[in-house]
Amino acid sequence: MNLIDWWMCWFRRAGVWHRTVPAEHSSAPSPDASPTASDLDMMSRALALAARAASMGEIPVGAIVYRTSSGQVLGEGFNRREIDKDPSAHAEYLAIQAACKATGDWRLNDCTLVVTLEPCPMCAGLIVNARVGRLVYGASDPKAGAVRSLFQLADDPRLNHRARIIPGVRADECSSLLRAFFKSLRAK
Repeated sequence: MNLIDWWMCWFRRAGVWHRTVPAEHSSAPSPDASPTASDLDMMSRALALAARAASMGEIPVGAIVYRTSSGQVLGEGFNRREIDKDPSAHAEYLAIQAACKATGDWRLNDCTLVVTLEPCPMCAGLIVNARVGRLVYGASDPKAGAVRSLFQLADDPRLNHRARIIPGVRADECSSLLRAFFKSLRAK
């Protein structure tokens, strides 16, 4: 057995390498995972940002970071990958950056991120690294979703931070906006 095989075997036995989804990652929200009135208001704002992105030819995703206790908006963003020619210019990424600048801290433990689409692996990793306290998202993303659909990064118990997840908030509206955008692209 070579060294690589030995390490792979060790990782599997230690439980580090597993492909099964633990029970705490089921796609059904927990009973206490209901959106608050502030979450719903912020989702309205995020949907408006998503519509703005669509009007600029960007995939319609909007995001807001707000202080959970007071409702104070600290950052917002919408997709700008085409405009900025930047693959990292996702709505969540821009909103989290703005919130960190507004607070003067990289830790957002007392904040909620509201986004119209389930975050991708890059953004889910940023949610963990920025220590975002709560994540509220609308539409699921079966192709790139890293919170519930493909991966469960934002609340993986093996990581040093876990966000509280509230999925599916106004999912129909968020999905409709995305479907309409892609339908118009296909029609061109």
